[in-house]
Amino acid sequence: MSQDDSYEDVVKTRREESFAAFESRGKGLLHKVHDLLHGNPALVPLIVLLASIVVFGLLLGSRFFSPFALTLILQQVQIVGIVAAAQSLIILTAGIDLSVGAITVISSVVMGQFAFRYGIPPSIAVVCGLAFGTLCGALNGLLVSKMKLPPFIVTLGTWQVILASNYLYSRNETIRSQDIEASAPILQFMGTRFEIAGAVFTFGVVFMILLMLVLAWALKNTAWGRHVYAVGDDAEAAALSGVNVHRTLMSVYMLGGLICGFAGWALIGRLGSVSPTSAYEANIESITAVVIGGISLFGGRGSILGALFGALIVGVFSLGLRLLGADAQWTYFFIGVLIIVAVAVDQWIRKVSA
Repeated sequence: MSQDDSYEDVVKTRREESFAAFESRGKGLLHKVHDLLHGNPALVPLIVLLASIVVFGLLLGSRFFSPFALTLILQQVQIVGIVAAAQSLIILTAGIDLSVGAITVISSVVMGQFAFRYGIPPSIAVVCGLAFGTLCGALNGLLVSKMKLPPFIVTLGTWQVILASNYLYSRNETIRSQDIEASAPILQFMGTRFEIAGAVFTFGVVFMILLMLVLAWALKNTAWGRHVYAVGDDAEAAALSGVNVHRTLMSVYMLGGLICGFAGWALIGRLGSVSPTSAYEANIESITAVVIGGISLFGGRGSILGALFGALIVGVFSLGLRLLGADAQWTYFFIGVLIIVAVAVDQWIRKVSA
């Protein structure tokens, strides 16, 4: 072998080693990003939320970046945020609930009608509304866990049944704010406002935040939370490992119904009145918040805090674009883009994990 051939072989080997090292560094970086996102699913929506607040703050100045404006966002998303908590639990089990909006509305209607039509003490009427929401969730849970029906089909059906029952039972009548304030002010409790350093909060906002924090803790630190993730990841494997899948699903759907009942109570506080036609888009809005929040629609992965961040992202875009004078359709445009990006990121994470 000549000296030139030997030199060329050495150069070729070094090039191959350099390329392999570069490729390894590239793969290493991607794997680090993947591991970070896989271990912290709420990180991306949190970054998007903070970035959107900064961008709109720079564009609008004190009109947007003020305690009043920022807490106004919290007030606007409180209903969606509470409903998104229920939706998150169900989606974590690889299900979906299209009836959450209908359960929210009919729970508020039950509270109002029990107090005004039947003369039941308002505090008892609130409890009855919460119980009815839980009952609706139990119905969904039985159909999914016992009869093994697909959650999408089940909740599509119960959505229509509950929505029709809501209109028939309420006779499509609205209970006025003045009447509630005079005779049953506890129904408006969640809408009670208080101010802290220029920021205006409501008890509905406080409830939403506390609910998310408690559920996040329970999902991470309790056996029930681990069972929820296990069922969502692989129900058959979870059953083989000793998890009671039926009990877990029933607890999730019943808790989801109860949370929707609380959302109905908050809805009365937000509107001041009881309206059977309100919150009709809560099912779609809650799914939007969950998806943007990084919770996988395939179940078993995600943080419930991400759903809160997702709801806040929608609120930030809605208020920011409105203050900029943009057409309302741009909000739907950007939210649609975020949904597609969120699902693409989730698919990438699952593909790399596989």
